[in-house]
Amino acid sequence: MNIGIDRLSFYTSNYFVDLKTLAKARSVDPDKYYVGIGQEKMGIPPPDEDVVTLAASAAYPLMQDGELDDVELFLFATESGIDQSKAAGIYVHGLLEMKRRCRCVELKQACYSGTAGLQLAIGFVARNPGKKALVIASDIARYELRSPGEATQGCGAVAMVISANPRLLSIEPECGYYTEDVMDFWRPNYRLEALVDGKYSTMVYIHTLLESWKQYAEQSGRSLVDFDRFCYHIPFTKMAEKAHQKLAHKLKVSVGKEEMLALLEESLRYSRIMGNCYAGAMYIGLASLLETAEEDLASKRVGFYSYGSGCVGEFFSGIVQPGYREFLYADQHRNLLANRTELTYQQYEDIFNYGVPTDGGSYVFPQYKTGPFRFSGISQHKREYETLTS
Repeated sequence: MNIGIDRLSFYTSNYFVDLKTLAKARSVDPDKYYVGIGQEKMGIPPPDEDVVTLAASAAYPLMQDGELDDVELFLFATESGIDQSKAAGIYVHGLLEMKRRCRCVELKQACYSGTAGLQLAIGFVARNPGKKALVIASDIARYELRSPGEATQGCGAVAMVISANPRLLSIEPECGYYTEDVMDFWRPNYRLEALVDGKYSTMVYIHTLLESWKQYAEQSGRSLVDFDRFCYHIPFTKMAEKAHQKLAHKLKVSVGKEEMLALLEESLRYSRIMGNCYAGAMYIGLASLLETAEEDLASKRVGFYSYGSGCVGEFFSGIVQPGYREFLYADQHRNLLANRTELTYQQYEDIFNYGVPTDGGSYVFPQYKTGPFRFSGISQHKREYETLTS
């Protein structure tokens, strides 16, 4: 029985900062960002947008199309949690008016948790072939102003329906995974911004890739030539390129620049103008690949490398399904990205410094341009959400 991703929809903020604007404010060459890390824009969530509204907006088209009717497992993956007890997915479950017979939990392991959700959902569907699972990876990448990670900020959510006989991507059973306790990236409960040891994190990312690939290759008997495309975790697009070069070099496979671009470039297009989406980053890459590739990818094998700092990594693969283009939300996604509002540097800094109150009082947040849902305020320590659609 084939199990995998049946539908996929994503959402990001309606606001962005061009990294040329940030470069001017930081008195650096724009090519430091455009060329050095391969990023052009970063999505910025307004004060009335959080991981709940991002997630619900990502899944809203699925709800409209009736794709959530048979969902009995909802896994919410994030490292931008809003509560130490209540899963953010519970709020989303209510906003999407999902049926009550549904398990809902939140998963956390840095940027890996979206893949953890996918694999757990596959197990659920294998046991319940007539049912579906919903996996949403929703995050806001936030670093301190003027820090090395600032230019990689971004936000977004990816909603995936997992089912038997999927219409987009069938996940193959072989996989390699690796866990090691390291401190390359973390965010203590008392901080809003993450802490990162950038050079060390790059080393761990690549080491974990090599270990995961080794297991995968032993299980599957496949080599790099058995893949038509690759999707890597994308903290910034140059990281994916560097990782693939390192893997090819380790396996003594010669990969020229043009060949590497053919394998990776389509999967990097959306992330280049959205920024890092943490747990959803690799699946933004999958959406970018399926929606922007001119070649018909039906029956093509895609290799996936998911990495979460701290750390857990996994390499697995999937086969693109015939007729997949009929079930994409490509036009909707392109319109979203094309019609965002560009922020000035001062607007960016003002939004960055707008803190969510923590005193438990009653607050109504100003309304910005959002998707179908917004984070409208707080009352007696309770978060309040508003549905903007009829």
